[in-house]
Order: sequence, then structure tokens, then C-alpha cells
Amino acid sequence: MQTLLDVILPVFLVIGFGYVAVWRKLFPVSGIDGVMRFTQSFAIPCLLFQAIARLDLKASFDPGLLGSFYTGATICFCLGILGARYFFKRDWEDCVAIGFCCLFSNSVLLGLPITERAYGPDALTGNFAITAFHSPFCYGLGISVMEIVRNRGQSPLVMLRATARAMFRNALVLAIGLGFAVNLSGLPVPQVLDDALSLIVRAALPAALFALGGVLYQYRPEGDGRTIAMVCGIALIVHPAIFWGMAKATSVPPDFFRSGVLTAAMAPGFNAYIFANLYGRAKRVAASSVLIATGASILTVWVWLMLLENL
Repeated sequence: MQTLLDVILPVFLVIGFGYVAVWRKLFPVSGIDGVMRFTQSFAIPCLLFQAIARLDLKASFDPGLLGSFYTGATICFCLGILGARYFFKRDWEDCVAIGFCCLFSNSVLLGLPITERAYGPDALTGNFAITAFHSPFCYGLGISVMEIVRNRGQSPLVMLRATARAMFRNALVLAIGLGFAVNLSGLPVPQVLDDALSLIVRAALPAALFALGGVLYQYRPEGDGRTIAMVCGIALIVHPAIFWGMAKATSVPPDFFRSGVLTAAMAPGFNAYIFANLYGRAKRVAASSVLIATGASILTVWVWLMLLENL
């Protein structure tokens, strides 16, 4: 329990700084919008590019691990969409944004440190494999479905063009693609450029968390409690449970199995809000789900760790 607090409490403190700063009018709402734009359009794309460009893809690839994890993620994405539509009567665009919250687990900020503290740095190979494909898969799926929904009623060609246009205009997707291009080609990144990227990357997560705090002040969970509870349940319980069953059936190795369960059990990542903000849909649900599920994960991850001890 103390380990989880040591990992999660600093995250809450940075979010809290942003919340209090806006609440007490020490930082303007317009400033929060500017920080969000900086993280969404510059800092986080730099982080994704650098992380993917440096990954050892061959060492971390395991079909059973990735198949189980991303099948579970896709099922949770669909459950989130259908639940939001048929239980809470949300617009289809809102439903996709809510489904994305169920899809995108916090594999980096929470998944990596919790797995490392629980099993040591040598147990992170599976985490890195999931992380390598996490953003490309989730953004590719989320943007494709959102564009199809937004252009429903149009011809398939129009929908395809809209989806391609959205994908190739998205800074996050472009950064991911460039990262893979550099990784697979073996082209070295000039040291000066890499150092400059590192400076921006250091600001990415703290700035994003601070901005989330300011966003939470604007989008308090008024009237969305049941929707947020659904997101938390799917993200914290359903996804790791699906992975557990599929990974057992496909005989995923123990180290990869633990990495997959813990990564699937993480709360929605900040990218869930970035996606909602990108389309201006379900922003209150996304922001609150990140915060509430992160807090709830103190207990749920503790339970999953105990279950993993009995393997």
C-alpha cells in the first residue's frame, strides 16, 4: 500500500496544484488552455517520438501478451461506447470519447513505476512492449471510430478521407509514426536535437498534470457520477480480468503475464482527456475519470498484486 501511495500521491499533488491555482485565481483559465495546447501539440508528441525511437522492439515483442492486452482494450472500448449510449443516452461522439477513457490505461506514469517497484526493473520488458504499441493502437482506433461517427451518413470514401485527414493532421499520431520510422530505419537522431527534445519532454507530464488540475476545476463531475463509475469499473476491473483469462489461455510467460495484468489494471491515462479535448466531447467525464480512477486504483491495484502473488 505504501508503495502505491509513493507512486500515486505525487501525481495527485501536481494535479492539486493546478486545481488550487485556478480555484484561487492564481492562474487564469486561459493559461490552462495554453498549457493544454503546449502539452497536446508539442511536449507529449516529443515524448512519444523519443520513447518509440529508442525502444528495442525485437526484444519486447510477444504475440500472446500484445494480443491479450489489446483484445481486452478493444472490448473495453466497445463496452464504454455501448454503455454510454444505451445506459446513459449520450450522443455518439460523446460515447466514443467515453469509450476512449476505457481504452487508454496509464501505462507510463503508473504502469511502469508500479511494476518496477513490485517486481524490479528486469520485469519491465512486457511493459515496454505494451507501451510501444499503446499510443499508436489507441489513437488509431479512437480517431478512426470518431471520424466514422462524425461522418455517418456519408459515403465510405468520404469517411475514409475524413479519417485519413484526421490521422495525418494529429500531432500525436505524426510523432508516433516518426518515432517508428526512426526506430525501424536505424537512423541516428543528432545529439543536439535529442538534447533539445529531452528538455521539452521533461516538461510534458508535469505540465499535463498541472493543466488537468485546472481542467478539473472547470469540469467538476456534476451529474456524470454513474458514467464515471462505469468508466472506472471497466478500466480497473474488466480490462485486467479479460487479459488474465486470455493470457492464461495462450500461456503467456509469467513476467509478461504480470506486466500485462498490472498495465491493464491502471487508471485511464491523461491521454483520455487529451482525446476528449481534441474533439470537445465528454471532457467532464474524461477529466474526472482520470482523477477518480487514479485514486481508486490504490485499492484495486493492491488487490491485483495480491492475486498475482498466488500464481
